[in-house]
This record gives sequence, C-alpha cells and structure tokens, in this order.
Amino acid sequence: MTEKPPASAGPGRPKDLAKREAILDAAQVLFLSNGYEGSSMEAIAAEAGVSKLTLYSHFKDKEALFGEAVKTTCETRLPRKLFVLAEGCSIRQVLLDIGHAFQALVNSPESIGLHRVMVAMATQNPALSRMFFDAGPQRLLLDLEQLLSQAKQRGLLDMDEPMRAAEHFCSLIKGAAHFRLLIGYAALPAPGGAQEHVEDCVALFLRAYGIGESSPIAENSAQR
Repeated sequence: MTEKPPASAGPGRPKDLAKREAILDAAQVLFLSNGYEGSSMEAIAAEAGVSKLTLYSHFKDKEALFGEAVKTTCETRLPRKLFVLAEGCSIRQVLLDIGHAFQALVNSPESIGLHRVMVAMATQNPALSRMFFDAGPQRLLLDLEQLLSQAKQRGLLDMDEPMRAAEHFCSLIKGAAHFRLLIGYAALPAPGGAQEHVEDCVALFLRAYGIGESSPIAENSAQR
C-alpha cells in the first residue's frame, strides 16, 4: 500500500540536496534491513534525521522514494560516462569497463539484498516489481542498447537487435555466480576470478558481435 503524505504537507522550503542524499541513504539501509513493507516513511525520516514534512517535500510517497533509491544506486555504480563511445576508442575496453562495473554492482551485498527483497515482494506487489525493473535493470539495458547501436553505426560491432545483444551481455556478466549469491550458496568470487570472468565474457561477446578490428583476435594482435 502506498503511503500518502500528511495533509499539511505542501511544497515546503527549497529542497536541500544534503537532506535528499541523507533520505536516500536511509531508505537504502531500511529497505534492505526491514524490507519494503517493513520500512515506513516515519522510520526513514527518523533514520535520515529529517522531519516527515521534509521527506514528503522530496518524495511524494514511499514508492517514489524506493524507485529513486534504486535509480540513484545504479547511476552511482554505473555512471553515464561509461556509456560514452569516444572517437577512436577500443570497443573491447569500453565493454570491459562496463562489465567490471556491472559485475561489482549486481554482486554487491546491497544489490543481492535488494534482489531478495524484490523476489519476496513479487506476488504481493507486482507494480513495485515493475518500478524496480524500470528504475534499475531497464535503464541499464537502454543505455547499453544505445551504446551498442552507436558501435554498430561506426562499424565496430555487427548485430540485428542491439537490445537483445545488451541482454546477452548482461546475462553473460551475471552468470551462475550471481544466482549462487542470491540463494546464499557461495561467497563473492575472488578479485582475480571476477576479473577473469568479465574478460572471458567480453571475449565471447566480441566473438558473437565483433567485426574487423573489434574482434578479440584483432585487438590482441594490435596490442602486441
């Protein structure tokens, strides 16, 4: 159920960015520790050290706060600059940078905890599940789709459906390790193993979609 602001809540004073960040930090802590339903707006306001009026001046309800918390986490861990295709860049290096950042995000304790919360909420609140997907995973897929489309236009990659290729890339990076983490079957992979996994995934992706100098063989030869 969506929590509504108190009747006295209005536009309020100009929004304070520091308080907004404190609210988002508090929301992440409580959503992960208490779940979505177990985290009230009152508790989040108290954790952030702000009044309910201040909280509602930034976020109209709990669902909006949850969506923004997911979006902010993704933008922090996967900044927009990773998806910029500069002139003369190595598509392999671009994919490696994105792959490492994406793997670190999805395998982080915060992300694993949030995924568990969403699985638990899936049948109770499908609308919240859609909000979570649109604010996080879907935004990543759209950014990656745009990047792959640009790479195709520049003759760096070849694919018929960039969105499908984006899904392939993310699925490769997550691999079986992510599912093991979700069910508590195993701990985080060692840094060396995680790096090797991303390198293998990018090499496999380029075997499928790389052309000319963007193929793993051509790039490795050029680096010698």
